[in-house]
Amino acid sequence: MHLPRIFLSLLTILALSSPPAGWALEQPNLLLAKVYSDDIDISQYWVSEKYDGVRAYWDGHRLISRRGNAFHAPAWFTAGFPKTPLDGELWMGRGTFEALASAVRKEKPVDAEWRKLRYMVYELPGGAGDFTHRLKTLKRILESVDNPRIELAPQFRIDSREALMNTLRAVVKAGGEGLMLHRASARYRGGRHDDLLKLKPYQDAEATVVAQLPGKGKFRGMMGSLEVVTNDGRRFRIGSGFSDAERRNPPPIGATITYRYHGLSQKGIPRFASFLRIRPPE
Repeated sequence: MHLPRIFLSLLTILALSSPPAGWALEQPNLLLAKVYSDDIDISQYWVSEKYDGVRAYWDGHRLISRRGNAFHAPAWFTAGFPKTPLDGELWMGRGTFEALASAVRKEKPVDAEWRKLRYMVYELPGGAGDFTHRLKTLKRILESVDNPRIELAPQFRIDSREALMNTLRAVVKAGGEGLMLHRASARYRGGRHDDLLKLKPYQDAEATVVAQLPGKGKFRGMMGSLEVVTNDGRRFRIGSGFSDAERRNPPPIGATITYRYHGLSQKGIPRFASFLRIRPPE
């Protein structure tokens, strides 16, 4: 069987060309956080704000999501970024996650939206030395970049649990999400480890929407609750945390949502589960 010459030419072009922006790339092996526990020695960690943003890996050429998909950032946004791989978060400010998610998921970026964003860098993937050393290297690298869109996320030390909790309360009161703790002596390694810990006033997790249940009373004609299922098969309903606009246009079936909760019941069901947001595509 002979393939048409034009079809062979197309195959050759596809084989030789790199994937266009937005196609799935190799998934970066990033450090992931575990949940904070009271038994750690706080003095051994650097502390920073936990940004309510979108995780982004800079591979030296483009910004990539944790799942390996390229963000369509305007060329001016990344102009002058270093060739060194970086890990950080695209961030628009406290309490702006919905607007941020809308901006970064567009295939055709809107300059006015991206001008509100910053790339907050907090790691040097694969960098030499412990985290304290990598912070010094990051500071030196970013000081040479003439672009106000990229910043080193402020890191500081805290020597007691009381001071840590006071800082957490202050950040949350100001509209922040929580804190991150990074072990000062940790060498870089990908995957989920206690080298990196997250501390928030509540727990959160993700689940998939499997049904939209109608509302009653003041919610008549709108969505009353969502039925969701977790990755390990736990099925339950979430009926709080939604705005009226979200009840009129609820997360679609199949969407992944983030919810907050306060511990688990004896049956392993999240207690006081409340809708937080739809997770943007990664």
